[in-house]
This record gives sequence, structure tokens and C-alpha cells, in this order.
Amino acid sequence: MTLAQHDTRSRRARSSDESIAARVGGIDWATTATELDAHGAAIVGPLVDRNECEELGRLYDDDAPFRSRIVMARHGFGRGEYKYFDYPLPQTIAGLRSALYPRLAEIANGWNEAMGIAVRYPSDHAGFLARCHAAGQTKPTPLLLRYQPGDYNCLHQDLYGEHVFPLQVAILLSEPGADFTGGELALTEQRPRMQSRVEVVPLRQGEGVIFPVHHRPVRGTRGVYRVNMRHGVSRLRSGRRHTLGIIFHDGK
Repeated sequence: MTLAQHDTRSRRARSSDESIAARVGGIDWATTATELDAHGAAIVGPLVDRNECEELGRLYDDDAPFRSRIVMARHGFGRGEYKYFDYPLPQTIAGLRSALYPRLAEIANGWNEAMGIAVRYPSDHAGFLARCHAAGQTKPTPLLLRYQPGDYNCLHQDLYGEHVFPLQVAILLSEPGADFTGGELALTEQRPRMQSRVEVVPLRQGEGVIFPVHHRPVRGTRGVYRVNMRHGVSRLRSGRRHTLGIIFHDGK
């Protein structure tokens, strides 16, 4: 790479980071925190524009950016497939991970305090990744999922190791109704001595949903208690659906 090409790439990276930071900064974070506390999920964005959605979706057919490919049916996870990105992450994904984390860390620390959990998260993502890496969790976990007709994802949790950041973000890269039908994201909340509650999240192209990885605090008549959360995707009825999953802890 020539010096001129390096400078051009650096300018584009800075411009992308600044654009992402502006989008994340433009989110009403007070309302987002309220939605998460009340419902266990909050829609934000759009976080990526239409061109970025299409560019990210096209990456699926290129093995170079990824470290592994998972066919869900082989593991009993459902039907469909996904790929884990390798380091270095694509600029858009790295930028989103870095920009979203500090805002989410504030919410996560408040949740842990409410649930009586001693763990606290540093204010910058690099600091949290250093904690993961020191424990042997060095594999990047952002992933790209592809669903085709009949595909679905069973209810699950994205844990990957001892150190788990309690919030994650899923961004829909395809346009509902135009690119696919069906394939709704569903969250379940397992409440003590009660039937599970289901939350279906309607996303538009480029929008993200923030939701718990494992559990969240809920205030009841006797104080705050912990509820277990899982997420999955209903059967795709037609077309093709790409989703970007941003998980903030690395895995083993």
C-alpha cells in the first residue's frame, strides 16, 4: 500500500467513526434505559444506512472476514447459518462496538447494582476486552446471520465464557416485506413462579435492538429480582434475511 492509499484509508476510517459516533450520540439514551427497564428491549437507530446494510450483507459470501461458520442444524440450534467475524473487524462493526459500549456500560453497571452483583464494567470497551483477554477469552464474537425460507433460530443466550457483558445489539440489515417475510426476533423472560413473557421486536432495515444477554433486573412488590432472558428468531417465510449481531465480550 502506498502512503497516499494509506492516508485515504485513514481519512475514510475517521469519517466512518465520526458518523457512527454521531448516530450513537443522537440516541435518546434516557428513553432507551427506560425501555430496557420496562420491557427488556429497546429499539434504536437507524445505526447503519442502506448502503452499509447492503455492504455488510454482501460480506457473507466472502470467507476472508470471518473466523468460523456455524450451520445451526448440525448443533440443534435451529435452521440457518451464521459466521463469526475475525479480527480486525470491519470498520463499521468496530466503530459501532466502541461507540455503543460506554453508553451500555452505564446501564449495565446500574443493573448489576440493582441485582446485588459486584461486577462493574470499565467505561471504555478496550478496558473490558483487556479483562476478557486476560481470562483467555480472545476470540471476537460479532457475527453475521443469514436466514432463508424455513430457517429459524432456537431460544438461546450468547455467553461464551466467564466474562459476559450483559447487553448486546442486533441490527437488521434486510428490509422487512421487501427482502423477506417472517423471521421476527422474539425475547422470552422467565419470571419466578409465573409463566414466561414473550416480547416480539419489529425492526426496520438499519435499526438495532438492545437486549439482555442473560438476565435483567425487574422490580416487584418485594424489591428487585432477577429474570432470565433468552432470544431467538421465528421461521422465515420468504426471501433472505441478514442480521448483524454485536456482542461486547470476546469468547474462548
